[in-house]
Amino acid sequence: MIIKLLVDGGAMQPGPALAQKIGPLGLNVGQIIQQVNDATKNFKGLKVPVEISVEPSTKKIEVSVSSPSVAELLKKELGLDKGSGLQKKQKIANASIEQIIFIAKTKQNDLLCKDLKSSVKTIIGTCVSLGILVENQSASEVGKLIDEGKFAEEIKKGLTETTSEKRKALDEYFLKVKKQQEDLAKQEQVAKEAAEAAALAAKGGAAATTTVPGKEGEAAAKTPAAAAVVPEAAPEAKAPRLSNRKSAAVFRRPHRNNRSGNAVAAESPSMSRPASG
Repeated sequence: MIIKLLVDGGAMQPGPALAQKIGPLGLNVGQIIQQVNDATKNFKGLKVPVEISVEPSTKKIEVSVSSPSVAELLKKELGLDKGSGLQKKQKIANASIEQIIFIAKTKQNDLLCKDLKSSVKTIIGTCVSLGILVENQSASEVGKLIDEGKFAEEIKKGLTETTSEKRKALDEYFLKVKKQQEDLAKQEQVAKEAAEAAALAAKGGAAATTTVPGKEGEAAAKTPAAAAVVPEAAPEAKAPRLSNRKSAAVFRRPHRNNRSGNAVAAESPSMSRPASG
């Protein structure tokens, strides 16, 4: 049975992951941790791949340690906690070619590269993803220079030591790069804040155009329905209703008596009385 783990070099601690895998086998977890820490003590501060081979019948244990990943070795060599989240805009270190060769030689057996030059180019590729400069230049440019024969002498000799004078020059250059990056970040922040302020002002101006200013406006806002009230029209006056007699008089008209010739008022048919028998 093989158990694969990624542990802190020389500082492995008991944990659920290990207990779940080893506990059912009836093995002593403390002894296994001690063996792993002894095998990885040369990689303190690094994440180290470890394989624990267990023979269940005899409970024999063998610990096999692989070298840390290229990224972990670069961070350890350059004193970094993590890579850059903005590789193109923000550089986090400036490595010498000697440091790159050192890591390439450390990982050469794991990289399956045909020669040291190929291993160096592989390490350079990881520098690109982490945002690390190499010899004051972007890692991608250095990869092209290596193809053109740059640093051929250093690679051929397998140089792994950076002189103090060179290290000082690389650090001074990187301080300038870091200052430029900080200034650019400040400018971008100021521009961002100005854009947000302008957008907020424009939004406020648009809202002001739809608001009635002053107390009258406040009153109108509180009673918006008042402006829409229309006085109710007075009911239309009706003509007075006449009694039957008065209305009958309207229809009277003079006419002459056929016999005497005197004018008499003709009664309305509705007012005439029936003749007595």
